Amino acid sequence: MAGTTAKTGNGGIEILSPAGSYDILKTAINAGADAVYAGGSCFGARAFAQNFTEKELLEAIDYVHLHGKKLYLTVNTLVKEREMENVFRYLLPFYKQGLDAVIVQDLGVMDMIRQRFPDLPIHASTQMTVTHSLMAGYLEELGVVRIVPARELSLTEIRKIADRTNLEIECFVHGALCYCYSGQCLLSSMIGGRSGNRGQCAQPCRLPWAIKGSSDNSQKEGRKTNEKSGDYLSLKDLCTIDLIPELIEAGITSFKIEGRMKQASYVKTVVEMYRKYVDLYLEQKASGTEKQFLVSKNDLDILQSAYQRRGYTDGYYRRHNGKEMLSLARPDARETLKKADACNERELQEKINGKLILSEGKSAKLYLSVEGEYGRIETVSEGALVQKALKQPISEERLERQLRKTGGTPFAFEELSIEMDGDVFLPIQGVNELRRAALERLENEIVGTYRRDQKITEREEREGASAASGEEESSSKQSDDNSKERVPIYVSVETEEQLKCAARISFVERIYVEDTLYLGVSNEKKEELKTEICQAQTAGKEVFFAMARIFRSEAEHIYRQSLKMLCSIADGMLIRNMESLRILRGEGYEGIIIADSSAYQWNRRSQYFWKTSGADGFVAPLELNVSELEELDRSRMELPVYGYAPVMVSAGCVRRHTSKCTKKSGWLSMSDRYQKEFAVKNECLYCYNVIYNTAPTLLADQGEEIKKLRPSALIFAFSRESSRQMSRILEWFSEVTEGQKDPGTWEGYFTRGHFKRGVK
Repeated sequence: MAGTTAKTGNGGIEILSPAGSYDILKTAINAGADAVYAGGSCFGARAFAQNFTEKELLEAIDYVHLHGKKLYLTVNTLVKEREMENVFRYLLPFYKQGLDAVIVQDLGVMDMIRQRFPDLPIHASTQMTVTHSLMAGYLEELGVVRIVPARELSLTEIRKIADRTNLEIECFVHGALCYCYSGQCLLSSMIGGRSGNRGQCAQPCRLPWAIKGSSDNSQKEGRKTNEKSGDYLSLKDLCTIDLIPELIEAGITSFKIEGRMKQASYVKTVVEMYRKYVDLYLEQKASGTEKQFLVSKNDLDILQSAYQRRGYTDGYYRRHNGKEMLSLARPDARETLKKADACNERELQEKINGKLILSEGKSAKLYLSVEGEYGRIETVSEGALVQKALKQPISEERLERQLRKTGGTPFAFEELSIEMDGDVFLPIQGVNELRRAALERLENEIVGTYRRDQKITEREEREGASAASGEEESSSKQSDDNSKERVPIYVSVETEEQLKCAARISFVERIYVEDTLYLGVSNEKKEELKTEICQAQTAGKEVFFAMARIFRSEAEHIYRQSLKMLCSIADGMLIRNMESLRILRGEGYEGIIIADSSAYQWNRRSQYFWKTSGADGFVAPLELNVSELEELDRSRMELPVYGYAPVMVSAGCVRRHTSKCTKKSGWLSMSDRYQKEFAVKNECLYCYNVIYNTAPTLLADQGEEIKKLRPSALIFAFSRESSRQMSRILEWFSEVTEGQKDPGTWEGYFTRGHFKRGVK
């Protein structure tokens, strides 16, 4: 049984519940969940939840298996190099116990699991930001059995993934929504040090923000209008019970409920309601009456009253974004159901059949049988010797009454037969002992079908832990020789003005150009930009196009038409996701491909994964500190030393939320409660917003640390800067590097990001 793909519930549709504690897990199973997802002591995306101890998780795995259900463990954070060995050791006891699947974000962790635990099913977390069948199909090739796509996908996009792969598709149907694409948010990390990629998000987006719109949609400062305040980054909670038919027909196989930090009453109510209406629709579909599907107003009220925080929305399934999704007016925060209603329930018991045989002079025998997800299991247990009745023989009624006392166990007799050969006697104590022993044996037989105890030897455990951190190809240490020549200077640009400026600066060796700068203009303008790019290349500079931050249907349509043209112009490509890498290599592109910082490479195994998938180099992760970066293979690592870091990429449009959609890319600014301003770029070509950090990252005074790292290049990332500002910044850095200017002469506010502090 261990190692098989987890089966779904009725009709192939699984109700998947959160489980923040052991008691809530039991509540979920009692309420009708087919499976639960839970976090342990580390590597989970809810670091501040109660979570499970190792002992509790081991018991929980057995509990769900006794009831024919599943447990999926969340290991959905990014993992540092020094932690990789611990991931193996952390998973090992749960793997042996029969864990049904592991939910993963880190591609290095995924790679380690499929090699060291080859029969442990892997589910790709929504933190992987899977937005297209290009990545989903690749994950399937690598052995992933299920994906949790980005919450932002429409039903049409989900249907395409379902049609193009054989993957199980798990989607959120109820609970909190993030404003940012999961896995692409650095807001909490950059402004407060609590990383969403490490399960510690402080949710600063939930607080009020002031939005300022530029009157002419230009980059000129001092012309701000239309300032509005509100919860413009806070979405209502998701409720899709009315959409159950559409969700099922779109190919979704697992209905995921959000809420590992919510109370048992919430879990009980939500699971019961989705169980009821999924089963109702499947029954109606089987009888040909599915058009009659309707959720009663009373049930909808009960469901939505289980947790009142921000109101409810049916999410992105029918829309790309919209102001109606925002939580601008908050209901009173309350949970209307009594917690005792969920916690004081009768213990769930599985129906079993039994037969007791009593023959004088022979041991009493109790045969038990049960059928479940694990198949049919039969056991026989022997008890005390059966005696001839000297006075009053034991009655069949008395025996049955004692045997049916199974309270406190996972079982209850459905059918029970008793065969006695003549007038016999068995002490009640003997009956009770036989019952306890038989039920314990049956329980052990059931959970034993899931065990993997014998599949990893002690030697393999040692080898597995030592090999968890990476492959030979990426594990070589770099030399301590610091005599390397000057590190190349690269810049990334988002405007034509910046492109022209970069082309003029002699020491700039490579220019990363946002492809929207070229793709989002007229053919006449394209020719002008192509000429400017050629001039930069003639001046000895490489020019790379930076591809879409989020790859959805818009990006696919654009690239199917324009990719060959882009590749013919550029010297290489900068990619931000696996979808872009797959479409490039799939189209036969043989040029240089660099993976941006959002294509996370936090450990050597993830580096190796991206390398073998087709990436030639990478931009250093923005959340690792200098000592953690030193543990990576830096021979292909480009280090950002200046720039306003993107802290959010969202399907939500700030401009549309505050005024109207203009279908023209441009800039806004927004400020938090401390009046710190964040630039917002409306990227209309791909229909997403990019929110940039309030202050630029600046590492100019970290020369010695950079020298020790020996990166392959230094990157200056420019977003809204004018060409004058850009020239001044590059000139200043050059003078600091050559010792002509003190780093303390920098004017203005800046941050070192995580170069010193890192994230927990």
